[in-house]
Amino acid sequence: MTGLLDYPFRFDGRGRTADTALEDHVRDLIEQVLFTAPGERVNRPTFGSGVLGLVFAPNGDVLAATTQLVVRGGRQQGLGELILVEAVEGASVDSSLSVTVEYVVRGSQERLVTQLTREATR
Repeated sequence: MTGLLDYPFRFDGRGRTADTALEDHVRDLIEQVLFTAPGERVNRPTFGSGVLGLVFAPNGDVLAATTQLVVRGGRQQGLGELILVEAVEGASVDSSLSVTVEYVVRGSQERLVTQLTREATR
């Protein structure tokens, strides 16, 4: 299935709005939910997970548990209809945070793994 907006928004080679397949679209949505801080979006003050605030947290069991809690909460509000999260892992290295999400796309029942990494911008 195509026709879903690609993220980040851009134009394709034909000058039209770029589109993407369902699996890529879902990955893009996961990225948006993870790396958007609550209160960052106008008219959607609760959207996002705030996971970037964990970049400077000490690596270990506490970071892993906190990452899982934050990601699952953000996913529930933003993606609950599209995916079923099976596992979440987080790791902090220097000033970057890496989050691995294992999930099932509800529409196709396809199991996917996405790893997303972001550098701290503070």
